[in-house]
Amino acid sequence: MTNFLWYALAAFFEIAGCYALWLWLRLDRNWLWILPATGSLFLFGLILTRIDAVFAGRAYAAYGGVYIVASLVWLSAVERVRPTVSDFVGVSLCLLGAIVILFGPRLHGV
Repeated sequence: MTNFLWYALAAFFEIAGCYALWLWLRLDRNWLWILPATGSLFLFGLILTRIDAVFAGRAYAAYGGVYIVASLVWLSAVERVRPTVSDFVGVSLCLLGAIVILFGPRLHGV
């Protein structure tokens, strides 16, 4: 359960940091949006190292599923856009992939 909390926090800070850059570069907001973007993306990287996993690549791959879910939550909560049926189908497929990565059988115990 602790890993899920770390994944959720990492997703929040990654999306917040990227969104701050989006505001600056795509929506012509003040360049000062770079500051929260930088801090948020730094925290994202730091938090992701807290995941309890033997291999970083596997932790990052599983995080991908969490990130996609969090992105749709962000889309709905912050940008006020309702996700479509295809969004939900896509996120379901991604979560299934993350579950396979996390809990699938390992050759040679790795």
